[in-house]
Amino acid sequence: MQLSTILSQHPTSTFQPKTLHFPPKPAFSPPRNSRYFPGTNIFRPGMASLSGFGLVGSQKSDSSSFVGNDSSGYCTLMDFVGKGGVDVGDDLVVLLYHIQYACKRIAALVASPFNSSLGNQTGIAAAGTAGSDRDAPKPLDLVSNEIILSSLRSSGKVAVMASEEDDSPLWINDDGPFVVVMDPLDGSRNIDASIPTGTIFGIYSRLVELDHLPAEEKASLNSLQSGSRIVAAAYVLYSSATILCASFGSGTYAFTLDHSTGDFVLTHPNIKIPPRGQIYSVNDARYFDWPEGLRQYIDTVRQGKGKFPKKYSARYICSLVADFHRTLLYGGVVMNPRDHLRLVYEANPLSFLVEQAGGKGSDGKRRILSIQPTQLHQRLPLFLGSSEDIEELESYGNVQQKVNPGYEV
Repeated sequence: MQLSTILSQHPTSTFQPKTLHFPPKPAFSPPRNSRYFPGTNIFRPGMASLSGFGLVGSQKSDSSSFVGNDSSGYCTLMDFVGKGGVDVGDDLVVLLYHIQYACKRIAALVASPFNSSLGNQTGIAAAGTAGSDRDAPKPLDLVSNEIILSSLRSSGKVAVMASEEDDSPLWINDDGPFVVVMDPLDGSRNIDASIPTGTIFGIYSRLVELDHLPAEEKASLNSLQSGSRIVAAAYVLYSSATILCASFGSGTYAFTLDHSTGDFVLTHPNIKIPPRGQIYSVNDARYFDWPEGLRQYIDTVRQGKGKFPKKYSARYICSLVADFHRTLLYGGVVMNPRDHLRLVYEANPLSFLVEQAGGKGSDGKRRILSIQPTQLHQRLPLFLGSSEDIEELESYGNVQQKVNPGYEV
């Protein structure tokens, strides 16, 4: 059975746009109280009142607050990236519209009581097999990948898509100005236990100087850009709330999905990770596999004998997006000391986000965003978190774990 058939059997119409026409060719006037996004031909209905939910209201625009255009005064993701906010440009606004729509569909699918039946659909589990550098895909991974690919194609703004679920990057559109790298559904093996999952993506500009090369070659080279060239990055957390956390190079902001309107609403403006936290997040069942430097660091901070004279607590979900989200808000460090996480579509986007929030991303020795990728599914150790915590951890020297085959993270 084809993925398109599976998707049709599990509709996610909850988030189908009502008066949104995209890309539109409307022969009608926009609805009353609707909002128009210049240069994109997007119309969005006015937002319902959400007073009392602690959302960010409209204020005079500064570095951390942006004005919403409707009577409620709340700022949506589309408001934020448009000309009344950070003004990321019309092309990126269109792309973000399609990405956030795809993530709403995935959120609905993850929460659906029918998602467990996907694995029983003939052909879905065999639709992709893991290469030597990839994890074996789960049914929901493949469906999520297909949902995002469809949205990226529809946007007309993407030249290349590189995904954890594909062996190699896909060339989509000769005229697309952007390259999108992504992990469509991180932590999918936790879904049956209702543990949070997430989507991670990074956006780069297409390297026009490579346009003369064959499609396969230019797709590969475009997807292997250094993290220092990221234009935008985000993750979407599917949990008790669906939260899209993004950066466009001028701070990190989080938007929470309002199910009554289908909008992502700004709830965490200009996030600043504390310079030091009191939480470390790692699978310390692997303590005896760690190098001496990492064991010393963990022993020291959890006894309160480090540079911060308080005992650290352990918090570990084994879902990268969830563990990272908590760390971004509360501080501390989240890590996988063995070379397991992917540089291109996990480490680079998350490092960009944490740096924009004032933190650091490291492989234990080097700044993540300074590392030049050589393969799409390249793996490395990853340490993300508060700047002072990362610096103290690196000072212990040997914190990268040697890979021992035969066990999972």
